Amino acid sequence: MSAPSQLDRAEGEEAVAHRLEEHRVALTGHCYRMLGSAAEADDAVQETMVRAWRSMDRFEERASLRTWLYRIATRVCLDALTDRSRRARPMELGPVGSVDDSLTMLPDSRWIEPIPDTHALPADADPSELVVLRQSIRLAFVAALQHLPPRQRAALLLTEVLGWSAAEVADSLDTSVAAVNSALQRARATLATHDLDHPRAPLSDAQSTLLNRYVDAFERYDLDALTHLLHQDATLSMPPYSLWLRGHEPIRAWLRGPGSPCRGSRLVPTSACGSPAFGQYRPGGPGGSHRPWALIVLELSGDRIAAMNSFLDTETLFPRFGLPAELAP
Repeated sequence: MSAPSQLDRAEGEEAVAHRLEEHRVALTGHCYRMLGSAAEADDAVQETMVRAWRSMDRFEERASLRTWLYRIATRVCLDALTDRSRRARPMELGPVGSVDDSLTMLPDSRWIEPIPDTHALPADADPSELVVLRQSIRLAFVAALQHLPPRQRAALLLTEVLGWSAAEVADSLDTSVAAVNSALQRARATLATHDLDHPRAPLSDAQSTLLNRYVDAFERYDLDALTHLLHQDATLSMPPYSLWLRGHEPIRAWLRGPGSPCRGSRLVPTSACGSPAFGQYRPGGPGGSHRPWALIVLELSGDRIAAMNSFLDTETLFPRFGLPAELAP
């Protein structure tokens, strides 16, 4: 039998690359839950692909390719989390602020980053699976995960999100079933101390109407109408600034005062972290155009807005979300 030709080898490599690439989105979602950073998740997935490519000759078909890749990705994330401080939201780093407080900017490495739904939610997931996956990339859930030690975090995600058995998790993490069950018990107890009670997607008709009213009120900069859409204890945060506000009057005072240059903004809808989001463009660009200002991720609870999270690193975020560099007049 003749040896494989260069063309045969090339076609084989292309097929392997295609098989690996089919799992990129699912793996990105998993790595994002582990790391709390879209950029770090991309890096972790790329490292996973490299390790998988190099080890394909040792891949055993007894396990599915997806399961094997999740095992590699989990180990990559655990390596990345060694000696690294946890990411957080402004509400976890200090007490509620006021409109008179000075702004303190913290490094990007401190924050939970938003991720586009399209980068983390596989298009081929069935509806019931998609509900779980979407819930597991919400900002509040990902922030709560950061309070877990990395191996507890991995055990919880592999069981609660991916549906693995304790035996499968133990095999993946090179530990015992008893250790996995103990880790799960501690992880669930920690998560129980966090407020994660938010409605499941998809949006209800009432919530879709709420979003339309939000866009209308924001673009008209009608602060009475806008604050009427908020829960009484709604929060406003603006990473990379550590300041955060809670309640109608402080948020209204901020928007009327330091936030007043947002008057005349335009909003472009997108989705982030399983939640409705908008690219915010402020006026003042060349020739009357609107310039990027923030990626706003909304958290809804019932028929009101529970949180407005304005991420200001538009240079990084807008290209990632496919948002335009400016809006024409």
